[in-house]
Amino acid sequence: MVKYKPFSKIVGTGSALPGIPISNDDLALMLKKNGIETSDSWIKERSGISQRYFASETDTTCSLGLQASLRAMEDASVTPNQIDLVIVATTTPDCIFPSVACQIQGKLGIDQGAAFDVQAVCSGFVYALTIADMFIKSGQNSCALVIGAETLSDILDWNDRSTCVLFGDGAGAIVLKSSSSPGILTSSLHADGKLCNILHAPARISRGKIVGKPFAIMDGKEVFRKAVDALTSSAEEVLIKADISKEKVDWLIPHQANLRILRAVAKRLGIPDSKLIETVCEHANTSAASVPLAIDTARKDERIVKGNLILVQGVGGGLSWGSSLINM
Repeated sequence: MVKYKPFSKIVGTGSALPGIPISNDDLALMLKKNGIETSDSWIKERSGISQRYFASETDTTCSLGLQASLRAMEDASVTPNQIDLVIVATTTPDCIFPSVACQIQGKLGIDQGAAFDVQAVCSGFVYALTIADMFIKSGQNSCALVIGAETLSDILDWNDRSTCVLFGDGAGAIVLKSSSSPGILTSSLHADGKLCNILHAPARISRGKIVGKPFAIMDGKEVFRKAVDALTSSAEEVLIKADISKEKVDWLIPHQANLRILRAVAKRLGIPDSKLIETVCEHANTSAASVPLAIDTARKDERIVKGNLILVQGVGGGLSWGSSLINM
C-alpha cells in the first residue's frame, strides 16, 4: 500500500511509425494522379513539413499503438502485470467498439485495471495524460500506459490539397508510474464546442451506411488563429498554477500541427526557438500521437534528459486544448 500521497512520473517512452517516409515530392506524384498539383516548396512554405508516414493495408491504430507500448514498457522496465491502467488517445479507432485500449490491453496480456479510449483529436494525448495522472494521484492506480495512436490517412480527402498534405500516421506511448517525487506538476484542459465546425470529420454510421463526409475538413486560417491563442493562454495558465517562470522551462513541446503555429506560440510566450521541440517536419501532423512521438524522439536523441522541465500542449477539433507541465 502507498503510504505517501503519490505523484505520477514518466518512466518510459516509445514510438512507432509505419513503413518508410513519404517525402513531399513522393506525395506530389501521388496527388498528380488525381489531377492535384502541389510541390515540396508549396508544402514546406505553409507547414514546414518535409515528410510523413502512411499506414499500409496491414497497419492499424491498434498495431501501431501496440508497437509503441512495447517499446515504452521496455524503456521503463515494466511488465504487463505491473500495468493497471491503459488509456489510448485516438480519433481513428479501428472499429466502433471495443476500444483500441481494450484491444491493446488484451494483446499485452494485461488482465487488471481499466482500459478506455479518449477522443479529443489533437489534444487527446494531453487529455489522456491528465486523466492518468489524476487516477494515480488518487491512489486508485499505480502504473499507467498512456498512448496516442492514429491512422489519419484513412480519413484524408486526397482531392483536398489543403488538408491531405498536412497529416501522417504513427503512435507514441509513455509509462506513467506512482512516485514519491513530482513528475506531472500541473495540467489544464479546455474546450469550446461553439468552434466544432472549424475542424471536423462530420460523417457517422446510420443503419449500416456512412452518412456525411468521412474526411477531415478544416478552416485553416481560423484554426491557426485559435490554436495560437489557445496554446499561449494554456501555457501561461499552467505556469501560473505551478508558480514557475517561463525561463525555467527547458523544452516546449506543442502539438506538432504546423511549424508556423509552433514558432508563433514560442514567440508569444517569449520562449526561444532553441527550446522548441520540432518533429512536425519529419512526422507531419499525427494528431493525438504527435506529442508522445515528439517526447520519445527528443529523449532518444538526448535533448530531453532526467530533471528537465517540459511543457507539452495539444490543440485540436472540438475545439479542445490543454497543457501539462512535467518534470522528467
